[in-house]
Amino acid sequence: MVGDIRVSGDSSRVITLSQAADEPRELEFGPGKLTPGKPAWANYVKGVVANFHLGQIPAFEAVIATSVPLGGGVSSSASLEVACFMFLAALTSHLESINLKEVARACQKAEHQFADMPCGIMDQMVTCLAKPGTALLLDCRSLETDFVPLDDPELVVLVTNSNVRHTLTGSEYPSRRRSCETSAQHFSLKSLRDLDMDTLLNGAEGLADQELLRRSRHIVSEIKRTQDAAAALKTRDYKQFGRLMNESHFSLRDDFEVSCPEVDELVALAQSVPGVFGSRMTGGGFGGCTVTLVTRDAVDRAIEVMRVNFIGYYDDRVLNWFFGYFIFNALNFPVPCFFIIIEWLSRVSYILRLRASCWLPGTSIPTLQLIPLHPLNPFELIPLHSLNSFELIPLHP
Repeated sequence: MVGDIRVSGDSSRVITLSQAADEPRELEFGPGKLTPGKPAWANYVKGVVANFHLGQIPAFEAVIATSVPLGGGVSSSASLEVACFMFLAALTSHLESINLKEVARACQKAEHQFADMPCGIMDQMVTCLAKPGTALLLDCRSLETDFVPLDDPELVVLVTNSNVRHTLTGSEYPSRRRSCETSAQHFSLKSLRDLDMDTLLNGAEGLADQELLRRSRHIVSEIKRTQDAAAALKTRDYKQFGRLMNESHFSLRDDFEVSCPEVDELVALAQSVPGVFGSRMTGGGFGGCTVTLVTRDAVDRAIEVMRVNFIGYYDDRVLNWFFGYFIFNALNFPVPCFFIIIEWLSRVSYILRLRASCWLPGTSIPTLQLIPLHPLNPFELIPLHSLNSFELIPLHP
């Protein structure tokens, strides 16, 4: 985010250059009280302006440019919030005296108030504090941090974008949070952070349903996996770290239920490649990116396997519409059923194509074993996406 104090006038103007942002891509606001609204991207800017606590903000003009994919699960909102806060700190001559943890708190509050997103503070903290060649172990309660070495030149973190754009401002993320809060109340705890697996399993019968058990089991096991993963990195035990990544994805997929078929497929393809230690979804789920830890000499092979074998979800859309129309007319279903028929044909053909390609070239691992076939919501119409982007993240300066 770059800009300067406005030469004349008392209103501020911000333009985003991201073509993925919603329209309009220009925002102008006065010195009065700010409120959320459209466009959605502007809410993150307005939220930070409203929560900037270091001094009076003069009228300004600014431009936002980003290479972070929006809706990719790689902290695009936190990146914008922190960039905006840093810009305002520089504008008011407070850049040298800021407390980065307070910056993260202010940006989190901005997202709560203006994006209506009850997010944690992890994204904002890592955006503020991350260092090259390290992973950040964060205690989200105390905000204590530990920089864990991740600087082996023979390792690569491969980020793969499914191009299924997610949004966390809908109902799914808040519903997961409510489930965790309900479960914590059942055990008379402030947070599931204070729950251990034995207590959870012993008290599971008192939970309202199996869904609460699955949500709670993910949280409790994920905390343990995070601690074990940090220990594995410190001893450079990358096989153990990779196993924990895989277990994390399965838990996110099956217990927390925040993955999607395209992301599961990418993870399964990556996990089938020799030289890949582990792979998992990243971000809040329901689309976005996967992150894979792989040896440098296996990177090209991993990319090739995913690029060649990734099926996607709606490759057969035209054919499905044809057969759907035939079934619709033959059985004389009511009009709304037509779209349900199309949806289920798309999902069934996707699964059948997975079965047909379950053995990848050069490997005997059946990828279907790693892809869930859970019941899917027939009313959820997902747009066509295709895999077309990878990014290699260096692990050392």
